[in-house]
Amino acid sequence: MKIKNYPIIAREGWLYIAISLILSAYLTTISYSISIPFWIISIFIIQFFRDPQRKISSAKNVVVSGADGRVIAIDETMDPYQKKKSIKVSVFMNVFNVHSNKAPIDGKILKKVYYAGKFLNAALSKASDENERCAIIIQSKNNPKKIITCVQIAGLVARRILCYKDKGDDLKRGERYGFIKFGSRVDLYLPLNTNVRVQLGEKVKNGESIIAEFI
Repeated sequence: MKIKNYPIIAREGWLYIAISLILSAYLTTISYSISIPFWIISIFIIQFFRDPQRKISSAKNVVVSGADGRVIAIDETMDPYQKKKSIKVSVFMNVFNVHSNKAPIDGKILKKVYYAGKFLNAALSKASDENERCAIIIQSKNNPKKIITCVQIAGLVARRILCYKDKGDDLKRGERYGFIKFGSRVDLYLPLNTNVRVQLGEKVKNGESIIAEFI
């Protein structure tokens, strides 16, 4: 399956950008000094919704990052969606990161689960269990015995999780499958015998950075 191209400025942000630019331009006609903060806000909104193309690894057994950001957790824990012990790798997105989400592996979605929840700081560990979230369970195309869970998690500011895929859909590694507006964290639950290739505090890019490798 060929990965579709997508706009460098995510469609999810077009309305916000249009409103901010129109308002900034209007205020400029009234007072240049008054309009300056609004132009700064417009620039911030544009950078928030940027979605650059990434170079996707062609290696068969790797798992790439589903989000831009910083690795804040690497733990052996229970996958609450598959009900089995797994390795959880969490990536936290701050307001300056790209907020589109990319498929971590080639595969098929076996299950999709959405939970309404709280809006705690996504950097907190309890955000994985208490915040609004959407999880997809993906069976690897190249290695069907390998099944992972990818979870979009809202945060303190984030108020809307978008996931454009459903149960039964195929995914291509690096394919854009979702977006978290003004948010915030992605958890990956991997099989225990997976070789994790990132470290705590490491900065990663969606679709490009290799998080782990199936053994």
